[in-house]
Amino acid sequence: MKSWSKYAIGAVSAAALSFGLISLSCRGVAIRGSANTAFAESSPAVSIPTESLSVVEALQTAFRSVSSGVLPSVVEVDVTEKKKVQANPMQSIPWFFFGMPQGEQPQEREYEQKGLGSGVIVRRNGKTVYVLTNNHVAGAASTITVKLNDGREFDAKLVGSDERMDIALVSFESDDKSIVVAKLGDSDNVQVGDICLAMGAPLGYSQSVTQGIVSATGRSGSGIGNINDFIQTDAAINQGNSGGALVNIYGEIIGINTWIASQSGGSQGIGFAIPINNIKKAIDDFISTGKVTYGWMGVSLVEIADEYKESLEVKEMGAFASQIFIGSPAQKAGMQAGDYITALNGHAVKSVDQLVREVGSLRAGETAEFTVIRGGKKMNLNVKIEERKKDISNDNGKLWPGFIAVPLTDELRKRIEIDDSSVKGVVVTNVQEKSPAAAMRLQNGDVITAVNGKKVRNVSEFYAAMDLSKTKSINFDVYTNGGVITTSTYTLR
Repeated sequence: MKSWSKYAIGAVSAAALSFGLISLSCRGVAIRGSANTAFAESSPAVSIPTESLSVVEALQTAFRSVSSGVLPSVVEVDVTEKKKVQANPMQSIPWFFFGMPQGEQPQEREYEQKGLGSGVIVRRNGKTVYVLTNNHVAGAASTITVKLNDGREFDAKLVGSDERMDIALVSFESDDKSIVVAKLGDSDNVQVGDICLAMGAPLGYSQSVTQGIVSATGRSGSGIGNINDFIQTDAAINQGNSGGALVNIYGEIIGINTWIASQSGGSQGIGFAIPINNIKKAIDDFISTGKVTYGWMGVSLVEIADEYKESLEVKEMGAFASQIFIGSPAQKAGMQAGDYITALNGHAVKSVDQLVREVGSLRAGETAEFTVIRGGKKMNLNVKIEERKKDISNDNGKLWPGFIAVPLTDELRKRIEIDDSSVKGVVVTNVQEKSPAAAMRLQNGDVITAVNGKKVRNVSEFYAAMDLSKTKSINFDVYTNGGVITTSTYTLR
C-alpha cells in the first residue's frame, strides 16, 4: 500500500508539473477576448435534442427523489463479536513427539472482531425503533451500534434472529418521532427488467446508492443453506451492503440485500436480495416472541430427476416426500414416504424450496390441504400443522425409513458392481445416523430386493410396501456381495 501511495503521489505531482508548464506556455500565446481564442465555458458541452434531454432529466429527478426519500431509513450497523480460539501457552513445544502432558488442556483465548453491515428502519413503536438486517451481520453480535444517515449513533440490541432466512431485527430507543420508517413494497409484483436501487454501506461507505435492474427472480438459496427465493440484481452490491435495502422506483423496499456471487470478492453484477414478502411475518414474530415461528408437517423433501418421476408415475412439478417423521402431523394425516406433493391449499408446488417456505409460513394449529400422487393416483390429505421445533425436526430416530431409495439404473449397476441382470430392487442412499435404517445396519449402496418378504422391483413398489397404515414391523432383503441377507425387523412404536 505504501509503495502504491508513493507512486500515486509521484504521478500526481508529475501531472501537476506538466499541467503547470502547459498553462504557462498557453498564457504566452492566448489572450482572453482574442478572436482566435475559444474558452470551454463559452459553449455547451454537447448538443442533445430537447425531447431526449427531458426524458433523461425526468429519470434523474426520479432517482434523486427515491434516494432522498429512502436513504433516511437506511442505516449503518456496526457490530462487535466475541470469538474464541484455542491457545496453548506452550504451543512452541512439539507435543506430537512427546504427547500432551497429562491433565494439560488447550486453553481458549477470547478476542473481539469488529464488522459492519447495513439495515433498514421498518417499524417504530413509541420510543422503540426497529431495524431489519441480516443474521450474518448482527445475529452473533455482543455489541451493536446503529448509525443514521444524519450521523447520529445509537446503541442497539438484538431483538431476534433467524439462521434459515438469514435475517435479524435490532432495536434502539429514541424520542425523535421524525426518524423515517421505510415503506415495505410487494415483492410478489417484482418482474425481471424492473429498475431497482441498492442502498447501504458497502465497504463502510454509508449512504451509498447503486442502480440496476432485476436480473432474475426465484433464485434458490439452498446452496448456501438459505430457504429464500432470492431476487437477483446487477445493481452493485459489495461487502457492507448486507442488510441494506433493494428499492423499486416507487421508493418501496422490495428486498434486503444479502449476498453476492463473485470470484474476486467484489461486485461482479450478481447480487441477491431476500424478497420483502418473505420477511414481513418474521418482523411480527421477532417483536412478539423474539424468534421466527415456522409451521411443521414432518416430511423430508427432495427434488427428483425425470427418470425418478417416471418410476413414480408422475409428470408434474412438485416435491418428493422421501422420508416421513413418525408421529408427525403428516403421518397422522395419512401421508407416507414416497408421496409426491403437487399442491398446497390448491396452489401448485413448483419446487422443494417453495414448499418449505409455504409450509413454514403456516401457523401452528392451521389445517392445510396437500395434493399428493401415490401409485399414479391423486389424493388430498388434510394436515394439521404444528410448530417447528429443532429437537423434533432434527431427531433422526423418528425419520422413517432413514434413507432415500433410488432406482437401480444401468449406471448404478456398474458403480456398485452388480453384473447379475436378474437382480431387481432399489438402491439405498443417504443413510441417516441414528435412524431406523442405521439401526437395521443398512449402508449406502445396498440393494433392497424385498420388503417383509415381498419382492420389490422399483421405487414405486418399494414405497407401496412401506405403507405404515398396514404394518408396524418391517424388514428388508438386501442383495450384497452376490448374496441376499435379511435385516433385523424394525417395529414402529
